[in-house]
Amino acid sequence: MREINCMSKEIIQRGAEAVLYREGKTLVKDRVKKGYRLPLLDEDIRKRRTRLEAALLEKAKRAGISVPYAEIAEKHVINMDYIDGERVKDVLNGMKASEQKKAAEKIGAAIAKLHSADLVHGDLTTSNMILKGDELYLIDFGLGKVSHKVEDKATDLFLLYEALISTHIEISQAVWKTIINIYMQQYSTASEVMTRFEKIGQRRRYK
Repeated sequence: MREINCMSKEIIQRGAEAVLYREGKTLVKDRVKKGYRLPLLDEDIRKRRTRLEAALLEKAKRAGISVPYAEIAEKHVINMDYIDGERVKDVLNGMKASEQKKAAEKIGAAIAKLHSADLVHGDLTTSNMILKGDELYLIDFGLGKVSHKVEDKATDLFLLYEALISTHIEISQAVWKTIINIYMQQYSTASEVMTRFEKIGQRRRYK
């Protein structure tokens, strides 16, 4: 097990599911207790989700996707490499058009690898993408799963599409077009996913 650089804890985020804090070059994710669940059930759920997230990160790494190195430290705690870069959410709008295109190409390639390995991220937004130099990292697989279902992969894409529209409205269409062009080129069954993507959009519009 990697040694943690023991420095004072720097809280990065307090969420409904977990607390993220930094210790040196390590990002620690500690899943919090849920008071409304029976203690034994709560312990089991946190333990299973922690194991799953660590397994997904390992599978993603084997698929050639840039993700943080991760290991289980305790039943409900994961230690990960702290990726010292910039969230795509924070920098995409301010990029030059050529830089936006390059970032979008990296996103499309990463999702193609993800879905080719039958991995579904579950929260595929620009908040969970980090640029470090020329490399794009996907982070936070806490809602992820292994799935070969077209519906799940199309839902992954629809979440990203909605995130682009809500956060990057002025550039969303150009960025989305580049992402999908690369995705279609690099994922063999992308056309099936995009057909389902359109159906999801229609269902949302008629709700």
